[in-house]
Amino acid sequence: MTETAKSNLKGALLSLLAYGIFSTHDVFIKTLGAYYAPFQIIFFSVLLSLPLLMFMLMRDETKANLIPVHPWWSALRTGSVLITGSSAFYAFSTLPLAQTYAILFAAPLVITVLSIPILGERVGLFRWAAVLIGLVGVIVVIRPGAVPLELGHFAAMAAAFFGALASIVVRKIGREERSAVLLLYPLMANFVVMACILPFVYVPMPFAHFGMVAIVAVLAFIAGLVVIAAYKAGDAAIVAPMQYSQIIWAAAYGALIFGEYPDTYTFAGAGIIILSGLVVVLRETLSGKSINMPVLSSRPRPETGASPRQPLKVRPRSGDLQ
Repeated sequence: MTETAKSNLKGALLSLLAYGIFSTHDVFIKTLGAYYAPFQIIFFSVLLSLPLLMFMLMRDETKANLIPVHPWWSALRTGSVLITGSSAFYAFSTLPLAQTYAILFAAPLVITVLSIPILGERVGLFRWAAVLIGLVGVIVVIRPGAVPLELGHFAAMAAAFFGALASIVVRKIGREERSAVLLLYPLMANFVVMACILPFVYVPMPFAHFGMVAIVAVLAFIAGLVVIAAYKAGDAAIVAPMQYSQIIWAAAYGALIFGEYPDTYTFAGAGIIILSGLVVVLRETLSGKSINMPVLSSRPRPETGASPRQPLKVRPRSGDLQ
């Protein structure tokens, strides 16, 4: 086995591990969501993430301030992360895991569309077709008219859209903006906004549930570090598609813990979305027509701002075309 193959295998395995940890993290969110509003869960997970953030900032040797170089883009990203976190936590709380993941899997397709106005990317007929096929997959999953649309469905779609928007903004400004800024502002905005909402939704938490929130914060932190390690080890084209393994975790956790058994439509729709996402990844990798490679260079897991997941130094991405 060549060194490249070994590195790609390592990256793929690390990515599988990371998304397995993220899936476990989502199980705790879903469990807590039966008792508490997502705003309360996010507030305490952010609170418990602050020591981790301080540890990461202490290791940042960059000599610069924390004033954004691109304040408006940073504000847009911060607002997007705020909406993504609340929407994703609510979706996990109210929808079956597999259905939530299937809708969130549409994020790379949204990134492809948003790359046109934000990155100046040219999207050809092939990738447009993949986006439209992915949209069909989302419709198959939610089946409007056949089953009642819940607020959770709209929340999952909002999380996919705004998570994609947050990722594409990082792609635009990440080389010029300090990673500490990209990490700190969404986290602190979440803390302040959720603190303002908390008095209206607060429910006393027993120690066991507070411990589960701590586990959510730690798992997100660990999974974020493992994802970064995966992208450092292997090619993005190999690492990025590993996110789709979450549908397997969702089916297993859903059946074993929550008594959820995804129906044929959920699996069929998820399959269509995954296939369209893989087409976009392969097109960016093989065609050479994408200057920015927005899907490959944007970590596909929607960022919620509830814990630090951004590396403190933005390194050149192997997927860039010069």
